[in-house]
Amino acid sequence: MTVPSPREVLRRQVYMPWALIPAGRMVELPGRGSTYVTDTAGPTPDAPTLVLLHAVGCTGLLTWYPAIQPLSRRFRVVTMDQRWHGRGIQSPQFSLHDCADDVAALVETLELRHVVVGGYSMGSIVAQRVWRQHPDRIEGLVLCATTDRFRSSVAERVFHQGLEVAMVGARGLSRSRTAVKAARTAARALDMEPSDIHDWAMAELRSTSPWAVGQALAALGRHHSRPWLDRIDVPTAVVVTLRDKVLDPDNQIALARRIPGATIHDIDAGHASCVLEAETFVPALVEAATTVDARRRDLSRH
Repeated sequence: MTVPSPREVLRRQVYMPWALIPAGRMVELPGRGSTYVTDTAGPTPDAPTLVLLHAVGCTGLLTWYPAIQPLSRRFRVVTMDQRWHGRGIQSPQFSLHDCADDVAALVETLELRHVVVGGYSMGSIVAQRVWRQHPDRIEGLVLCATTDRFRSSVAERVFHQGLEVAMVGARGLSRSRTAVKAARTAARALDMEPSDIHDWAMAELRSTSPWAVGQALAALGRHHSRPWLDRIDVPTAVVVTLRDKVLDPDNQIALARRIPGATIHDIDAGHASCVLEAETFVPALVEAATTVDARRRDLSRH
């Protein structure tokens, strides 16, 4: 009996929506490093900008590719690979604080205007921190499949504490070898024509090393934004994934209610809905982003 390859399993069992994959480029963030960025024009030169931050273990394109074209009817849409992911910045350490600073540096480097930051799962955590660390850089937030902390249950606490211990024990491994391997994998992905969406998705997934995913998960386990959520003063929308088995939907709703004036856009979908249930997720995302932009414009007139 022939054992199917991961590629064959992916093809047979995982639905991947087809969409145009925009071309990107490496962008140097002064003093920080280089990262892979896509920049899709909006309907007019003065369209507001939506900066999209991806989930853990993914890339900017893998998380957001089904949504880019629909969003570009209203926004200039920018995606980036966050550090240690895909073709993102390789650094000695990973921290959510640095990820938020990277976003602010990208906004400055590309001279982006009227910026709304959108994030999915890990990306939503970084988006929260962008407001916390650089409130003058952004004018709105769209948080998807989000939370204010990852240790809200006994199971989550045990998982994240165990992961931190494992990461400490693994510090003797060569980080440089891991970085080189990830960079080579990313280079192969860069040269690939995405004629088959499953092959392209597999290449994007492989461009982030397991080491990087572990470090990012450990950092997420230390996140806690509840003490300052009620101080967020930009228009915010929260897309809640009601069938989420990773981040409790009740916690997602509770987070939204802690942010003054945040709108809730709930969908009957799971944690991977940004791609696997894109037909449900993308319209809710467009609605959430449009709501934030309308409120942003209203505030600018007063």
